[in-house]
Amino acid sequence: MAQIDNFIAAKVDMIILNAADSKGIGPAVKRAKEAGIVVLAVDVAAEGADATITSDNTQAGELACKYISDRLNNKGNVVIINGPPVSAVQNRVEGCETEFKKHPDIKILSANQNAKGSREGGLGVMTSLLAANPKIDGVFAINDPTAIGADLAAKQAQRSEFFIVGVDGSPDGEEALKRKNSLFVATPAQDPQVMAAKAVEIGYDILQGKPAPTAPVLIPVTMIDKNNVSSYKGWTVK
Repeated sequence: MAQIDNFIAAKVDMIILNAADSKGIGPAVKRAKEAGIVVLAVDVAAEGADATITSDNTQAGELACKYISDRLNNKGNVVIINGPPVSAVQNRVEGCETEFKKHPDIKILSANQNAKGSREGGLGVMTSLLAANPKIDGVFAINDPTAIGADLAAKQAQRSEFFIVGVDGSPDGEEALKRKNSLFVATPAQDPQVMAAKAVEIGYDILQGKPAPTAPVLIPVTMIDKNNVSSYKGWTVK
């Protein structure tokens, strides 16, 4: 909030933001727009923004959980490690649940525990889930930090009967995929460079008087796993 107010005071023409709370950021976005500033939301929707540019998070959830379903031959016990109440996380979980619901023999043991999108949260939530569930076959974590934390929890509990899929394709996720002893096996990769470039392009168009897109602009994700991570270019400038 304070950052946006500082930008308003500086009389900038455009703000590109990644909201921690899609609705909570609304009043600050309103103030910016009242000051004549174009506001673009990237990665996560922000209430009142002129345009939203995100990864196709529903696709990310679907791809991640299709990977899990396929690997389990559409049968087994799975957990979803949830996250903050923002659009990106909600869409990923919805996409995942849509995929799992196609398979009656897949049982979702838990889907509502918020690990806050962090490694520490993933460690804590997964530790609790391991204590409560003697048999887990697959884990969907809403992002790579959560997945890495869940992997650490498994190691501490000396459990290895399952595998973990995240979302991001982040540098830490890429490194984890390359580790042979990691239970973290796959992640639909986002492309932050493309998202940011698209936001600048759309913001410039709006400043030139062109209409803002009426629907979120969705950037497709790409599935990365242990088999193809060696050829993955990552988040660096391409």
